[in-house]
Amino acid sequence: MEFLKPLRFVSILNRKKEDPSKYIFTGNLSINEIDIQLFKYRKEECVEDKNISPDIINTFEKNGYNYWLNIFGLNETETIASICEKQGIHSLVIQDILDVNQRPKFQEYEDFSFLTLKSIVPSENEMITEQISFVFGANFLISFQERKADFFEHIRVRLRENKGTLRERSADYLLFAMLESILDNYFKTLIKVDEEIGKFNFANTKKEPSPNTLEIIENQKKFVHFIKKSILPIKEFAQIIERGECQCVEERHLKYFFEIKDLCLTLIDNCDMILSSLESEINLFFSVQGHRMNQVMKTLTIVATIFIPLTFLAGIYGMNFSNMPELEWKYGYLSIWIIMVVTFGGMVLYFRKKKWF
Repeated sequence: MEFLKPLRFVSILNRKKEDPSKYIFTGNLSINEIDIQLFKYRKEECVEDKNISPDIINTFEKNGYNYWLNIFGLNETETIASICEKQGIHSLVIQDILDVNQRPKFQEYEDFSFLTLKSIVPSENEMITEQISFVFGANFLISFQERKADFFEHIRVRLRENKGTLRERSADYLLFAMLESILDNYFKTLIKVDEEIGKFNFANTKKEPSPNTLEIIENQKKFVHFIKKSILPIKEFAQIIERGECQCVEERHLKYFFEIKDLCLTLIDNCDMILSSLESEINLFFSVQGHRMNQVMKTLTIVATIFIPLTFLAGIYGMNFSNMPELEWKYGYLSIWIIMVVTFGGMVLYFRKKKWF
């Protein structure tokens, strides 16, 4: 799993060290591909432009169309800054878009709203996180994605083929559809984590757990905590809309963001249940390990207890005193073996009757 290793205060310190007017991308510089897509749509038509140049992007006019500008890749800071400046986006927002190590947040500006959050990138072998930022207004939505691992294709299909009511509604409804898709990936991720937890079988005392089992559980806990921390700001954003404090969301679309809030609450409950399960697995792990240790110690104690009287008899028998009458007995050696075998067998039967082993 890939986590956000740099802390937020590190990003702030880096900003202070640099020129305040210079934009800094804090993510992975090796992701050097930038791809820009633009949808211009209304109920009757939808125009899609792929791999467009930043130079041809103009201010979104209020001409009856809605606009969705999607940008993959953030490491070309000058390109991102030029696109944002054309739309009148504040420099502080540009810095927040390029700072991928900060906490998700929502801010309201005069002509637009800004939302940044963390998302899970679907992958077969690992779980990767990325930052997604949204700048949206009355008739436009700009989405900034850290890498080209998109999960909004079903939204593009709905726009192209005019499925559902997406074309008929404004940009805030498009934002709802994208948030719903992001939360759906969180659901899928938590289901996968829950399935991984189900593979632990600590109740089988005969099977020795892997040495790195606790490390796996701790990594799962950190990841679920990260998911929970990432969902909380989305819930806070939905609550802000619920209170009517976001000017860019139409009243007729408020009910959809209430659904976003409910999804967030369900995800948080799922996170809590998974964390509780992980804690239970840790407690069970230590209980089973303690049980195994007790079994081993009990076996060793029984063996030692059985051989203590035998050692005592052998010690006496081995004392070579000339006046020991047993040394002259014809059957002395056989007798001592009989006594030792009877003692051994008697103790084993007694321990079995007590169910000590």
